[in-house]
Amino acid sequence: MSITPLLELSGVGLTLPSAAGPVAILNRVDLQVFKGERVAVVGPSGSGKSSLIALAAGLEQPTEGQARLFGRDLATLNEDGRARLRRNRVALVFQTFHLLPNMTAEENVCAPLEIAGREGARALAKDWLARVGLAGRIRHYPHQLSGGEQQRVALARALAVGPELLFADEPTGNLDQATAAQVADLMFSLIAESRAALVLVTHDPALAARVDRQVRVAGGRLLAA
Repeated sequence: MSITPLLELSGVGLTLPSAAGPVAILNRVDLQVFKGERVAVVGPSGSGKSSLIALAAGLEQPTEGQARLFGRDLATLNEDGRARLRRNRVALVFQTFHLLPNMTAEENVCAPLEIAGREGARALAKDWLARVGLAGRIRHYPHQLSGGEQQRVALARALAVGPELLFADEPTGNLDQATAAQVADLMFSLIAESRAALVLVTHDPALAARVDRQVRVAGGRLLAA
């Protein structure tokens, strides 16, 4: 019996307009990610790694090919439909944290839980902040937290919803070496506990080496690393 991948990109391309004419960012990319699998997307800056994440998560639409998430063709869904598909099954962590500045750490983690209609959202948010070592910082706003602490909040926010698939785009890219190592250890530990699949964009070879499989973006194409 075949197993349906959580994510399947088939011949996906992305071309964007520019003053000098159309620019091909990605060219006929094929990728499958299965339940519980951890995949790193590596490659030089500007190679299209973040664009690949955007297409895979339904934040951007491909100009060719097909992107399927949990078996659904993302092209058949409007923006609201794609958001509903992601809501309880997909989470994203970014290099720049993307915390809401006017909300406390607790409120940042609580917000997506409340949007998803989860019961006991506030208690769950507190529990996850404790799990990332921030039990004493739940009332702090992002500007009162260090970069490492902000990324811990972002991890708690992402994983509290219990996603099946986590997209992490350079999650340690804005952190110093020691803090990056701590955050990476925490991320892999929490993912192992949750059994979520991971698609990790990184330029860090040590971080990429911790996954099950690596793929490389080069010249807009996806290659085995």
